Amino acid sequence: MSSPKPTLYAFAFAIVLAAALPGCATYRKCGFNGCDGDAKITANVKALLDQQPGLQSNAIGVETLNHVVYLNGTVNPGLESQTAESVARTAPGVTQVVNSIAVSR
Repeated sequence: MSSPKPTLYAFAFAIVLAAALPGCATYRKCGFNGCDGDAKITANVKALLDQQPGLQSNAIGVETLNHVVYLNGTVNPGLESQTAESVARTAPGVTQVVNSIAVSR
């Protein structure tokens, strides 16, 4: 059997490096604790989600980094995931919402 060619390793390394660089830029801008105001944005989004009737807000995790809100968790089928994303977009200071909420079956 022949071993993988060094160019294959170089190509894989280049792809990993290209994927990691944008994340490094975010951390360099704000640090590992996030930007000023990120904690306030997270609190505001959680409060807005708690106000939504029929939304399992306790099943939705909210994190903010560089004013980008990350939603995760698992909700029931229906519009809960879309509702959570729409509500998160209305919070002051939010520049983007990344919705990673899974829908249970």
